[in-house]
Amino acid sequence: MTQSRTLLRPHAHLFRRGLIAIFALTTPVFAVLYWLTIPDGVWPLLLGIHILVVAVTTLAVLSYFSTTIQFIPDGVRERGFFGRTVEVRHGMVGSVLLIDLYEGSTLDTQPQLFVTGKDGRVLIRMRGQFWALADMERVAEELDVPITKRAESVTLTELRRTSPELLYWFERFPRFSR
Repeated sequence: MTQSRTLLRPHAHLFRRGLIAIFALTTPVFAVLYWLTIPDGVWPLLLGIHILVVAVTTLAVLSYFSTTIQFIPDGVRERGFFGRTVEVRHGMVGSVLLIDLYEGSTLDTQPQLFVTGKDGRVLIRMRGQFWALADMERVAEELDVPITKRAESVTLTELRRTSPELLYWFERFPRFSR
């Protein structure tokens, strides 16, 4: 078992990419809007909207940095992006499933780890877009449950058909998960 101070964090490069995308999209838009609204005197309303966008971005940054998986003496504690905390104790785990899931319409795959309870409900889900495979394996090792690996990669459609209980509610509906 690992010490309780061990923390796993999502990939740092996603944070940088997200900030670059936000600045790349909002800076030109707000620059043009300021240029158009300053002569008419409507710019204070735009400033309020700009401050709101910065505040929402700041909250997202804080949420991203607080997303962690921590090893505790009797299991694992996950703090999700929206602040939800889940503690998974050793006796609660029914299975740990590792699946390579195809990304969209490409041949690229990402690993996904599903830690399910004895009732089959997903307790922790680690997606390869955010977490390293080594971190997924460490979580399974910490929970002291063997990993069941699917032999072949699957599509989201196939996973939706065979194991919908593993997916988020919006992924269960084809129109929302594209």
